[in-house]
Amino acid sequence: MTTDPTADTMTIPAVPPPPPPGADVPRLDPATSIDRSGAPGSLAELEAREITAWFGDHKVLDRVSLTMPAGGITALIGPSGCGKSTFLRILNRMHELVPSAQLAGEVLLDGEDIYDPGKRLIDARRAIGMVFQKPNPFPAMSIRENVLAGLKLTGTRMPRGDKDDLVESCLVKGGLWNEVKDRLDAPGGGLSGGQQQRLCIARSLAIRPRVLLMDEPCSALDPTSTRVIEETMLELAREVTIVIVTHNMQQAARVSDQCAFFLASQGQPGVIVEHGNTEAMFQSPQDSRTYDYVNGRFG
Repeated sequence: MTTDPTADTMTIPAVPPPPPPGADVPRLDPATSIDRSGAPGSLAELEAREITAWFGDHKVLDRVSLTMPAGGITALIGPSGCGKSTFLRILNRMHELVPSAQLAGEVLLDGEDIYDPGKRLIDARRAIGMVFQKPNPFPAMSIRENVLAGLKLTGTRMPRGDKDDLVESCLVKGGLWNEVKDRLDAPGGGLSGGQQQRLCIARSLAIRPRVLLMDEPCSALDPTSTRVIEETMLELAREVTIVIVTHNMQQAARVSDQCAFFLASQGQPGVIVEHGNTEAMFQSPQDSRTYDYVNGRFG
């Protein structure tokens, strides 16, 4: 990885220590790390520094820096084609799966660069999970097998009794347990779209990630399923840092603690125009382009 130390960057202020256990914690201030569970040190901060990305000769991101505080929900917003999903995939080393892809910069998980040559790819994927836009359960596997699939992929061994506890725990956290607890051996592909997405969330939680990335997880769902997924996200933020890409401004306003507004001018790579506390971004943005976007004037 390479960076230009002289380049201007856009970063969120340094994160102060978390509040003591049991403290009354408000919604996220843009300069504050929050552990909603009241358990200090159990959540991970994710920081991107000077991220520049290419597909072949086409530069898609230019020197993007962003801190995603521990225990918060960060929403990446902006029109299509501005690099949001590319940035999200860079955060857990999926960008490098594209043969023509190149990258400069650093992604730090609690201060350690996941792209360091000494770091294993599987460790980055275990620590930073991903939920995709389209639900993708393994259709031939049962609901139980879907939840446990990540253990096989990461080579994690676990006694049968512990697996049963893990399945229940992850389905509870994914907001799906009460709907499927009596049919865990039924095919995962037989669930509704919203249930399948929650199954995918449960599957991602089984490997106990410290960060969960979500790429437009509700775009293919009906309003009722969307509401349930949003409630699930708010519950999950007690124990996992969440970064979500969404084109739904109402959703960003409902669930996120901070927003980062991406924009790409015609023929130019994507950059972050503005970022900060979600309420401030929607009520009193500092850049006129942010104001126009969140108020539906373009995008």
